Amino acid sequence: MATHVITGAGSGIGAAVARALLERGDTLYLLARDAGRAKELAREFEGAHTLVGDLAEPERLSWAFEHQTLPEDVDSLLHVAGVVELGAIGDFGPKLWNATLAANLVAPAELTRLLLPQLRSARGHVVFVNSGAGLRANPEWGAYAASKHGLKALADALRGEEAGNGVRVTSVHPGRTATPMQEKVHRQEGKSYDPSRWIPAEAVATTILTALDLPRGAELTDLSVKPGG
Repeated sequence: MATHVITGAGSGIGAAVARALLERGDTLYLLARDAGRAKELAREFEGAHTLVGDLAEPERLSWAFEHQTLPEDVDSLLHVAGVVELGAIGDFGPKLWNATLAANLVAPAELTRLLLPQLRSARGHVVFVNSGAGLRANPEWGAYAASKHGLKALADALRGEEAGNGVRVTSVHPGRTATPMQEKVHRQEGKSYDPSRWIPAEAVATTILTALDLPRGAELTDLSVKPGG
């Protein structure tokens, strides 16, 4: 039975991953932004543990964790949470840039740092759910794409640094996925949203579990998932 720490379990890909891992009997620690959200996650995912820490304020995660009981070993740390705001570079000021980078890049880096001892102890696995925007940047996607390009750089550097400790690192780059975030993106784009056109969240969850379940001696480093018929 493995122990997993998951961000973004409240909806979309994170919820699909959490359900799949619970169904096979693994132990989950779900990160929530506040105590109220932690109670909601505990009700939704019966048997899961919760941790409280706001990814919008990564500088406070260390303090938050000092007041909570963390797992002794972490077999996987799954970074699924993220934020997105679309718009032209000329229209975005520092407040939006800082908010995007805090949630999508700085918080994953800090959360990884705080759990590295447990990951090393378990010879665990860090999975960054990135995006197609982490491989290419399109107009109106500048802030989000920059945060996701940075997330890939974080994963690549971490993989090299922790290989000697037996820690595996995977970046998963889904295309458009049928999630509440995608619905929000469509509203920002002024388009109608049809979830049947996009990747099911469960398909991305299966991809993540494939990386986790790969036998020792091999490592999936970068996975791209695209909508298909």
